Parts: sequence; C-alpha cells; structure tokens
Amino acid sequence: MTQQLSLAARSVFESFNSKFDWVEDGVPGPQFNAIAAAIRAAADQVVPEHREHYPATLDERYRKVSAFDVRNKFLAIATELEAQ
Repeated sequence: MTQQLSLAARSVFESFNSKFDWVEDGVPGPQFNAIAAAIRAAADQVVPEHREHYPATLDERYRKVSAFDVRNKFLAIATELEAQ
C-alpha cells in the first residue's frame, strides 16, 4: 500500500512504522490517520494558519520561502496519508 504514497509521505510512514513495529498487511490501518493527525498538529504549531504579526516568509540564506508553502507541504502529506 505504501507504494502508492509520494516519497515524502512514504518516508514519514516508514519512520513511524520503524518505531512501532506495525506490519503492513495491505489493509489501511489506524497508523495512517494517527500520523496525519500528528503532522497536522505539528503544522499548526510551526506555521499557524493565522499569523498576524509574523513575516510571511522564512529567510534561508538569501532565499525566501513562503511559510505557507511549508505549511501546505505538511498538510499535503497528512491528506495523502488520510486517504489510505
């Protein structure tokens, strides 16, 4: 089942699985929803949806990265895992 996941989502899933020894049997399990919930909570803490007094970008050595692009990448992984 993890073959259907993107590289990013598969990496998160495999890291999680390595800590809990869950065996993938082809049947969607609660681990996908658990991982997705943790990612969503982390995204809300790191890049809140409403940021009134914070800059809209993160400066990474002269490269501007939209904070909301980072948030959206986290949420895309969570959505992909929830769909399993």
